[in-house]
Amino acid sequence: MRTRYVGTTYLGTTLLTVGALLLGTTSCAKSDTSSDAAAKPRAIKAVAGCGEGSWTDPKDRSPDRKPARCDKDAPAPVKLGKPRKLTIATGTLSAEYVAPLEMAVKKGEFKKEGLDVKLKVLPTPDALPLLAKGDIDAQWAAPEAAVMNGILGGFDIKWVSGNFSPDPKSKSGLWVRLKKGQSAAQVRMAGKKMGTLIGKGSVASYPMNIALKKHGGDLDKIQFQQLGSADVLTGLQNGGVDSAWLLDPIWRKVDGDKRYAFLGGQPQGEPLGGLLYGPNLLSKDPDAGVAFLRAYIRTVNTYFRGDYKKDPAFVTELARLLKTDKKVLEETPSLRMDWEIRSGTTDRLQAAYKAAGVSEGDPLPESKTVNRKLYEEAVGHKP
Repeated sequence: MRTRYVGTTYLGTTLLTVGALLLGTTSCAKSDTSSDAAAKPRAIKAVAGCGEGSWTDPKDRSPDRKPARCDKDAPAPVKLGKPRKLTIATGTLSAEYVAPLEMAVKKGEFKKEGLDVKLKVLPTPDALPLLAKGDIDAQWAAPEAAVMNGILGGFDIKWVSGNFSPDPKSKSGLWVRLKKGQSAAQVRMAGKKMGTLIGKGSVASYPMNIALKKHGGDLDKIQFQQLGSADVLTGLQNGGVDSAWLLDPIWRKVDGDKRYAFLGGQPQGEPLGGLLYGPNLLSKDPDAGVAFLRAYIRTVNTYFRGDYKKDPAFVTELARLLKTDKKVLEETPSLRMDWEIRSGTTDRLQAAYKAAGVSEGDPLPESKTVNRKLYEEAVGHKP
């Protein structure tokens, strides 16, 4: 029996109920999700400026793994013979992890490839069936339970590139309120109440479960209380909940306060989101799919290398682009932008969804959920 997912998903700062809608729309998708696998092998050519460091072994999940990088301004554009218009859905345009796409639009990196790219804010329930039908071309999201459910139901969708992993100094994740005399090492999470705006079907279930298990808990051993974005921190501070999943930059409000302890966040070196492609860019027009990834990768290599927040002028530009306060951006460390996908991430995600009680049956194999071929072609890597 294949996995069936239900429940909620989290994208940006919006909590969305998606299970029922996806289950009702799978009939409009293809029954075979392997169209890209059946396509003829594409020629992989060496790419100037993208040497050995432009690819890392997908099996490497070490926290200190350096993300893949090409030289600045590489890979160079390879303009398509005929211009294409692409629509990319995203849950938000104000989050820092969306910045590479927005910067690529602003700096003309997509245009250099012959692509006219439109970023469109769409909630996940609306975007997924449109992606599967080819009404939009890609989605900047994550392989959440809703996506797995869509693929199970026949959606021709795959995760084709990563987005970021956290800086070691980041403390975005699970925080707990300590009782008098307690320390982080003494906290037992079983039976505790957690405040979160993130549903159990979110990719955050995976790192959340890791942190809980280290402290005698599990996703099915704690009580979830879903709160609004403005109420999660308040609930933790006033005792309404025992713990909370705090995002950037909210965790800074309790960092350094001995009444609270950080128990863990997203694994370092392992992106949990990025680009999802549908049939348009997987099989109908993979040239455009590679061109889009090439522009995205070039933008990361040029503007988001290392600690990009060390440059005050760039932080100012970034704040204007995201329409946010510069001081808010400066309160948290730079993200480690990372276009690669680690081996087994979707396996671990699906295990977390099962532990959370939002799935049952056999998980989908990675061959049904991930395609690394297009970003490997963009940097000239031959597996």
